[in-house]
Amino acid sequence: MEYGEYKFSCKFKNNAELPYYKGSTFRGVFGIALKKVVCALKQNECNSCLLNNNCIYALVFETDKTVSASPESKLSFVPHPFVIEPPLTNQTKFKTGDLFNFKILIFGNMNNNIPYFIYALNQMGKIGVGKKINGQRGKFKLIKVKAAGQVIYKSSEQKIKFQNKNELLFPENLKSKKTNGTLMLTFETPLRIKFKNHLKADLPFHVLVRAMLRRISTLLECYGEGEPDIDYSSLVKEAQAVEIKGNSLQWFDWKRYSSRQKEKMLMGGITGSITYNGKFENYLPLLDFCSKTHIGKQTAFGLGKFHYEVTP
Repeated sequence: MEYGEYKFSCKFKNNAELPYYKGSTFRGVFGIALKKVVCALKQNECNSCLLNNNCIYALVFETDKTVSASPESKLSFVPHPFVIEPPLTNQTKFKTGDLFNFKILIFGNMNNNIPYFIYALNQMGKIGVGKKINGQRGKFKLIKVKAAGQVIYKSSEQKIKFQNKNELLFPENLKSKKTNGTLMLTFETPLRIKFKNHLKADLPFHVLVRAMLRRISTLLECYGEGEPDIDYSSLVKEAQAVEIKGNSLQWFDWKRYSSRQKEKMLMGGITGSITYNGKFENYLPLLDFCSKTHIGKQTAFGLGKFHYEVTP
């Protein structure tokens, strides 16, 4: 699966006030901006539009209606082909001229549409983000975009120069190291994860493995080479022998405003660190893949971002 990581560097043009966790705000305004840029028929409902199967907005945001897996697929949902990694700062108030960065991760062939993403982010800056201050939201200027170690866009040039050097992600091709010992996971953004149809406030290793396998299989089914050749049942069974050595996970609640439902929604997830003890050689490729793509629910908001460290 093609994996593109794009870093957007921006500067506020006026004072801005953003929420503590900024992923939902960025995703919402990005959706508005992208639809404004690409919508041809200006219809409110994508499912009644003649162009929805070829529309970039629908393919990005209305995936359950426009993206199809293989006929044999048992997928219960279709993941979005992107993740927004918002500024990971507790700062909520910004002044005119303040700089900020964020990333967008794009999966599969959707990387071919990066010019539309960049143009939509330009429009997003003109729309503004966050609460209104003196009648207007925080507007910003997109200064530059970097990908694969190169600057692909500068506001001063108004041109996109992109040579596709994106990484290819596929867990079978990631070489694992024979490692026994301890594994520490640290969640940089809240993890919302369900097991037996209930949100989990703890994280046994087999639950983590199930979430990683689910993320990998759905992404590869929809945006990669199809269902990966992985022995799911054996991996889950072996994971049940891995013990928790240390646990500083905690539940974190935050609110987001849903423009569709016209109300604030309470969102919760686990943050902090957890350490496991056991054999991890079969799981390192899964960890490598998912540390780049996030896991759990609402990954498009940037939730489920983690990094890990293995100690022999």
